[in-house]
Amino acid sequence: MNNQYWQKARQSRDARFDGLFYVAVKSTGIYCRPICPAPTAHEKNVLYYQYAHNAAQAGFRPCIRCRPDSAPGSAAWLGVKTTALRAKQLIDLGENDNCEILATRLGITSRYLRRIFNQHFGVSITQYRLFNQCQFAKKLIQETTLPITDIAFAAGFKSVRRFNDAFLQQLHLAPSTLRKTKKESSPVIILTLPFRPPYNWQALHSFLSKRLISPMEWITPNSYGRTFKLNGAVGHFNAHFKAKNNHFKVEIVIDNTEHLHKVINNIRRVLDVDADINHIETHLKGSINGAFNLSEGLRLPGIWSSFEAGIRAVLGQQVSVAAAHTLVTKLLAERGDQHADKIYFPQPEDLATCDFEFFKMPQSRKNALKNLSKYCADNPENSLLDNWLEIKGIGPWTVNYAKLRGQSNPDILLAGDLGVKKALVNTQQFNPELSAPFRSYLTFQLWQQLS
Repeated sequence: MNNQYWQKARQSRDARFDGLFYVAVKSTGIYCRPICPAPTAHEKNVLYYQYAHNAAQAGFRPCIRCRPDSAPGSAAWLGVKTTALRAKQLIDLGENDNCEILATRLGITSRYLRRIFNQHFGVSITQYRLFNQCQFAKKLIQETTLPITDIAFAAGFKSVRRFNDAFLQQLHLAPSTLRKTKKESSPVIILTLPFRPPYNWQALHSFLSKRLISPMEWITPNSYGRTFKLNGAVGHFNAHFKAKNNHFKVEIVIDNTEHLHKVINNIRRVLDVDADINHIETHLKGSINGAFNLSEGLRLPGIWSSFEAGIRAVLGQQVSVAAAHTLVTKLLAERGDQHADKIYFPQPEDLATCDFEFFKMPQSRKNALKNLSKYCADNPENSLLDNWLEIKGIGPWTVNYAKLRGQSNPDILLAGDLGVKKALVNTQQFNPELSAPFRSYLTFQLWQQLS
């Protein structure tokens, strides 16, 4: 993108560009989202930045009116696929590992990681992590009733004093200026998750409704919710679709707010709010060459974890969606984790010793469920799902389904899926490989042809 392109997007206040760049106004010292409702500044007073942290680093403070901290994020696949981008993704997801640990996870030296990160993003890893933590804290201060102390720890700080110092340094604001009156604390955390339009809620709602596992999940005409466990934290959320405002209003109940950042990021993934859907659909239209009509605004409906997606995939092998739904519902009834009035999907350790005798299915399928559970219990940090192929009974379709919905990988074509095969029969010929790196969206577009 260039400044002329950004100028047109800013002047039109086009929500499709929200979060893709930021507008700094020299006369006020403030940076905004391109959709800011404030009067449009003269172009001579404007500077453009691709990332909010670059605007902050240049000395601009965030607009309190449009709140850059609440802009839609950028999915991990945007831009050049580099190790630096992967590092940024891990930090955005709430990982607080130091540079040495982060470099080890990425298979490079910390010196090299520091160099390429600064090269691509114009800031050090430490500074970016601090900015990211402060942005998250700012959102919590302005949208929730959480006490400042809880917010500091939820954002990953070890002390309130360190939080206050970093907040002032990174955002050029004091936390006290954003919350001048004390708010009465509530067990329900309410915040917004913006998205770039269009967002096809009807299609997402239909897809989730057919696969809804009650009482772990629930759905209304304008909302979706479920229970969850993540890193020891337990809770549930309700996400209300607000078409007019281009966001979800999300209500979260969680027993440990120190894990709140990761929980929110996983909700973002499950609802696919960070997709630049206009860019994706432009690419798909060019790659399918008119073979069929795309459904506008189609998102990837995620599943809470790779493990849950894997188990649901095994139960869905070679059966209809309705039959798979029945099996997953039975699994939840037999082995779901009950707490008070909520029920949670069983964890790997819960199923690693299960014999699955309550299922009327081949023993080989039961063994696959048990072996997958044991593997995930023994390797809780392993995100390389291709390693599942070493497990007897786990094939490429199961692994790819878990990547597609459990990790929201954007480039998975379920070529062996019966629904995809049926849809391809009814379309004109085209080369699906040309749809990379968005073949997951192609998969859902093909499924949509059957509805």
